[in-house]
Amino acid sequence: MTNSLIITVPATTANIGPGFDCIGAALTLYNQFHFTLLSASDEDVKITVKGTEADRVSTDKNNLLYKSFVKLYQHLGKKPPNVAIEIQLGVPLARGLGSSATAIVGGLVGANQLAGTPLDTKEVMELAIAMEGHPDNVVPALLGNCRLSTGEAGNWQICEIPWKNEIIPVVAIPDFELSTEEARSVLPVQISRSDAIFNIARLGLLLRGLETGREDWLRVAMEDKLHQPYRQGLIRGYETVKLAALSAGAFGMVISGAGPTLLALCDRDCASSVASAMREAWKNEGIVADVRVLALDPQGARVN
Repeated sequence: MTNSLIITVPATTANIGPGFDCIGAALTLYNQFHFTLLSASDEDVKITVKGTEADRVSTDKNNLLYKSFVKLYQHLGKKPPNVAIEIQLGVPLARGLGSSATAIVGGLVGANQLAGTPLDTKEVMELAIAMEGHPDNVVPALLGNCRLSTGEAGNWQICEIPWKNEIIPVVAIPDFELSTEEARSVLPVQISRSDAIFNIARLGLLLRGLETGREDWLRVAMEDKLHQPYRQGLIRGYETVKLAALSAGAFGMVISGAGPTLLALCDRDCASSVASAMREAWKNEGIVADVRVLALDPQGARVN
């Protein structure tokens, strides 16, 4: 049994247009968590945080990473050991890139490793979904790649979605936040049959578009009527940035997770142009955006 380890967990982008609450992809942007067991005479937990938003992360027992760490030991019926945790932030907070999912997955995986890996990956995944409340971020954060998740507790069905390497994700991360609670509060309680059909058809097309890289399919497939029409009004400059991305050659642009980060998909040849266009469009709206050309992370959470 090891006394010290590092867990690296990727950011995620969820929904990808019509795949509301069921599809997500791991991206090459990471949070890193260093766990070191302490002696029984030490305090229960010591948490330090490094990174640009370090002062906004709790360093007491309310820290989500630590709560997840404790959750696994509670599941095992054991007392959690005293532990020192160093958090290195690389995933922006409250931006729609799965920062909470990295904490949940990181805490569970770290605890499982320090406990001697009593749980298999599926059992860790079940705990992660239960803590997050839905699978679309925690599943790809744990497993990597693009994943479709459906089912219910005890019977989750996880399907890997083939993603053609030539499809490049570009994320534009603005310098303002949008809480998941606020983003969910604007969603309608009921939708029409026509809107349901609209999304069902486009989700099917999205799966084929990601597999084949067909631009004409992806342009239609990234449309949505379940969440984006209601949330885009919360994101200043949304239409301007979308027009800029499409004009620069993007197949489409969607809200990443609950937002406000915006995700464009494009081919390799125009990725830098799309990134520049999105950055400038938001700059013209008075918003500073961190725009990154990323790739799919194939591994998910890993022990270093």
